[in-house]
Amino acid sequence: MLRASVPCSQQAASVRRHSTTTTTTNSSGADTVPRGTFSMQEKLPRLPIPSLKDTATRYLRSLEPLLTPAEYAQSEKAVSSFISPGGLGPELQRRLQEVDQNASHNWLEDIWLKKAYLEWRGPSYINVNWFALIGDSADFPLLPNATRGQVSETQIRRAARIITHMLEASEALNAQTMTVDKQKGKALCMDQFKRQFGTTRIARMGCDELVSQYPATARHIVVMYRNQPVSVPVYNSKGQRASLAQITAQLVEAVRAVDKVIAKEGAAPPVANLTAAHRDDWAQARAMLELDAGNRDSLDAVDTALFGVCLDVDVDASAAADAERSVAVFAHSDAGANRWYDKAMQLVFLNNGRMGVNCEHSPVDALTTGRLLMEATAKEQGPLRDIAAADNLAPPQPLRWNVNADVAELITKARGEARDLASNLRVLLGTSADFGGALQIKTWGVSPDAFFQVALQAAYLRHHGHATATYESASLRRFLHGRTETIRSCTSDAMAFARALDGDVSAATKSLLMRKAAETHTELSQAAALGQGVDRHLLGLRAQLRNEDEMREASLFVDPAFAKSSTFVLSTSNVTPGDRFRGGFAPVVADGYGINYAMDHKDIKFSVSDWRASSATDAQAFRETLKSTLADVGKVLK
Repeated sequence: MLRASVPCSQQAASVRRHSTTTTTTNSSGADTVPRGTFSMQEKLPRLPIPSLKDTATRYLRSLEPLLTPAEYAQSEKAVSSFISPGGLGPELQRRLQEVDQNASHNWLEDIWLKKAYLEWRGPSYINVNWFALIGDSADFPLLPNATRGQVSETQIRRAARIITHMLEASEALNAQTMTVDKQKGKALCMDQFKRQFGTTRIARMGCDELVSQYPATARHIVVMYRNQPVSVPVYNSKGQRASLAQITAQLVEAVRAVDKVIAKEGAAPPVANLTAAHRDDWAQARAMLELDAGNRDSLDAVDTALFGVCLDVDVDASAAADAERSVAVFAHSDAGANRWYDKAMQLVFLNNGRMGVNCEHSPVDALTTGRLLMEATAKEQGPLRDIAAADNLAPPQPLRWNVNADVAELITKARGEARDLASNLRVLLGTSADFGGALQIKTWGVSPDAFFQVALQAAYLRHHGHATATYESASLRRFLHGRTETIRSCTSDAMAFARALDGDVSAATKSLLMRKAAETHTELSQAAALGQGVDRHLLGLRAQLRNEDEMREASLFVDPAFAKSSTFVLSTSNVTPGDRFRGGFAPVVADGYGINYAMDHKDIKFSVSDWRASSATDAQAFRETLKSTLADVGKVLK
């Protein structure tokens, strides 16, 4: 087993140790296991570093719809100075190329993990973690009147079934029998799957660390019930997996054990609430907790658990029955209660049988986890031929904590701040079915993704009266250890169509402008997926700045347009298909929206999030504008 800890100060070396790509090495160092799931890794190309000139051209193009002519002229001058032979750009490019030469897999991997995630000091709760509503199951129909405060048989049975299929996925990854993801016949990088199981983000002062193991050989999961974590064995000491019947019984026993402890001793300190705290507050509390041997054992049990399972009972029946209100539970629960937000994957089950997830974003991207979830939920349909029971399966153990006054105070603080953050977030669901979905859009000769993104620009212009910086994630998994790149979706062509949509323009002209905007978006998307975007290269260059003098000299980054164009008021992600997976996330800026969407065959599903405290946004009104705009853009193409 390879167990990796990835702190900021040792990131490059640690990631390289963790991310083996061609063989599994045992403790003696011998290469013993041939690859299946990872058999294509060494054939994947490395992520390229774009040329300064190409990135500068694409960057300036992205500024056009956002700036006045005078502002654009200033930015042109700043970019020209930056990339000129006497500018700082060529030296930063040289340094970045040196990073690439010394990197085991690609130049971006360590920079992205550190800058995008581990150095973030605000709460990961809501800000970093993403969430999703999972489709209901006909085999476990929702209970119409689940009793608040009580677990239900449906809840336990569905949880046990999904746990079983997730354990099967973990075993397939360990055995390397999981099939390789492909896109248009080309293999994609499978490295992220090594961090799906047994992975946890650890709070440390100034910069967190990521701990994971591959193969994932932990024999337990962590179950959250009544805000108490329980270590629940799902394998015996010989590594034999528990049967479905045994897992069901283990969940029942975990519930009983917590109820018994609370009845006898009162509720244990809600240490899990700290995972919703400011990261340095949590790091401070964790350091104090780790001084106690019993606390260290409890923390280790959570950190090494294959994944988390949350059995929610303190949810109003009307909220559990309503899909949109359920999404809020999956996003933030009751001020962060009954979650361990540092786990890479938490499966959440409401007591009416509804399922959702909450996942820490640092180790993997949502579509990777989405594959596991979709395969597990597909398997839960119909009867399951159970395996033989595992001998001598250990019982669940509620975790114990020794909490001093300082930690208790930080828990109280975390709870209050989480409540404020949760009450500020608004998440709404929307569906557009006026003209159909992706199948219909394709008959018009337009990419469904481009259709949505261009329509989104038109909706924002309609609602807010101006263009805004827009982020859409593009996958870089065609490259070794690739994560994501940004598609800057607000283009001059998209804005030309957006202005024409409500203008005194012929239908034929609108159609031509829409198609041109869609083509431009598709070109940008394809370039981003090939590592020829803007933002990751600029991030890599900024990471090479060594002091404040260089920061002041870097004219491109000092120019106000850089901050304006990278303040993504619209942060978007395409998680097609959405029939059984409706994802969501919080806005990334105070006056922004988080837009998650899925282009299904017969309709378009989306979510809109904003911060209630913002006077500049209104998710409810914008949702309606987006729905009507999607319909209007569909009419343009008919």
